[in-house]
Amino acid sequence: MAEVTAQLVKELRERTQAGMSDCKNALVEAGGDMDKAVEVILKKGLAKTAKRAGAVATEGEVCAKVAADAKSGALVEVNIQTDFAARNEKFKAFAAAMADIALGAPAGAALDALPFPGAGKTVAEVRDELIATIGEKIAVRRWAKADRAGKPGLVHAYVHLGGKIGALLEIETATDAVAADAGVRKFADDAAMQIAAMAPLYLDRAEVPASEVDKQKEIFVAQLREEPKPKPEAAWPKIIEGKVNKWLTEICLLDQESVLVAGQKIDQVRAEVAKAAGGELKLVSFVRYERGEGIEKKTDDFAAEVAKMAGG
Repeated sequence: MAEVTAQLVKELRERTQAGMSDCKNALVEAGGDMDKAVEVILKKGLAKTAKRAGAVATEGEVCAKVAADAKSGALVEVNIQTDFAARNEKFKAFAAAMADIALGAPAGAALDALPFPGAGKTVAEVRDELIATIGEKIAVRRWAKADRAGKPGLVHAYVHLGGKIGALLEIETATDAVAADAGVRKFADDAAMQIAAMAPLYLDRAEVPASEVDKQKEIFVAQLREEPKPKPEAAWPKIIEGKVNKWLTEICLLDQESVLVAGQKIDQVRAEVAKAAGGELKLVSFVRYERGEGIEKKTDDFAAEVAKMAGG
């Protein structure tokens, strides 16, 4: 049995980021064998992972990856508990690797069960080891893929604010020559930025469910009733129609005013770009992820926590 020295404890701590006492105990348990001690730490770390299952991971990164031929692309959100841990280089490398894995995966696949490149382990196993090292819950929350293999067009992705928001856009073109046009590529980038910045909910009006339009009309009717000096009810249908049209221009990408070309809707810009490129182009679909959206953050009651610790 090798002697457990301060140097060994320091080395194990650097390799695992575990506590000093945990490192010393792991080395004693492993008989001074560094690799076995790392394994002990990981196993103990995984036990901590189970205890962290209820933790809320709302920070992290949205990553994207597009194939070199622009025929496919993937968008993935990987979450972690704190902003500080999200800046950890190991976490960032894991998140970037997940975008690569998603790009090569079939649509709808369970990423956790796929092999992690070069590790001889699954994504879930590598993730759990990373949880043990960093000490925070990590989750591959969601992912999406766009694919135009064998079809003319391109896929483009845009990531904004260091991974806070990501957009993935699929475009159909008349030919691959049109898809390769510099103006079309610029339009794809601009449209993806528009998605990230303006958060449209739908591509065009045809996608908006009738039930959602009806609900919005009810809201506008209620607003008209609450006005201090309500307009005559006979005028309401036309007023509501105008309000609905304005609302649709806010939630539908093709109806939104371009943030880069003043006075023109995205669909008008699309038509001009298509004409200049010599062939039709059509926006097929998009996905937008904003880090942590829809996740309810737990708010700690500090007073209650102090009372609990005091036995109150």
